[in-house]
Amino acid sequence: MTRPCFLVVDREFPGSISTRKLVLETAKFNVLTAYSGVEALETFRRFPAVDGIVMDGEMDDVSAEELASSFKQVQPSVPIIVICAPGGPACPMADFRVESFQPGRLLDTLRGLRPKESEQIEKRDEELSREKLT
Repeated sequence: MTRPCFLVVDREFPGSISTRKLVLETAKFNVLTAYSGVEALETFRRFPAVDGIVMDGEMDDVSAEELASSFKQVQPSVPIIVICAPGGPACPMADFRVESFQPGRLLDTLRGLRPKESEQIEKRDEELSREKLT
């Protein structure tokens, strides 16, 4: 089984790990994490075969629009999901927009990008759950 891999671009907070990264890893997706726009672009240039990019819409060093545009220059077909505050600024270069307090919607969006692989992950989780019960 091949697990989808996503680049998560999130602002760095002292002493904490990205909540979005934890949500994606809990869903059994592989995650690369970058904590600034510059780091994200460097990481993406090194690993352009990710299945999508999940980015904070309010990075400190680069605007969301500029960052999304840079990603599309490297790989025009990469799906970009921008996470923003309710009523926050739009990012027209992004393919999807999810409000920051909707982790379920984020997972649904990512599963929709790779439905076959997501289904395989869910089936495997069910098998493992049944094995625990026996």
